Amino acid sequence: MRTLIAMVLMLAAAHAGAEIYKHVDEDGRITYSNIPSKGAQKLNLEPFNTDPSSKPKNQTPDNFPKVDAETQKGRDYKRRQVLEDELAQEMKALDEAKKALADGEGVSLGDEAFTVTGKDGKKIIRHNYQRYLDRVQKLKDDIASHEKNVAALQQELDGFR
Repeated sequence: MRTLIAMVLMLAAAHAGAEIYKHVDEDGRITYSNIPSKGAQKLNLEPFNTDPSSKPKNQTPDNFPKVDAETQKGRDYKRRQVLEDELAQEMKALDEAKKALADGEGVSLGDEAFTVTGKDGKKIIRHNYQRYLDRVQKLKDDIASHEKNVAALQQELDGFR
């Protein structure tokens, strides 16, 4: 029984340390294998560590520049001011876009209407409804874009609070 266990452990250890070969064919296709083939290069790979407790923590290198707390506070304050200014501008643009939609929804513009002459000689105004829909959709898309920007800026500012 001990012999069987020893053989199983030896086979497992041999498999864990398998060699990897890289082969590039004439078309430039790359193949990786544990079986050596003609023209293949043996890769020297570092052992793979699967123990999560032994992984190094995200450490800052010793020579990495450091910022004192007051300097960082000042930078954060300036960043917050920039974000608040951008949010105010974006909210103003959103209000203007909503007003433009309200003003433009009930109106046909010159290129959306045209005049034709009827059989009786009277002029008839026809509307190009698709042009109207396209223009209104652009106004709605503009509103959606500003709403997304406002939401993103508010989310960014919420990170400071």
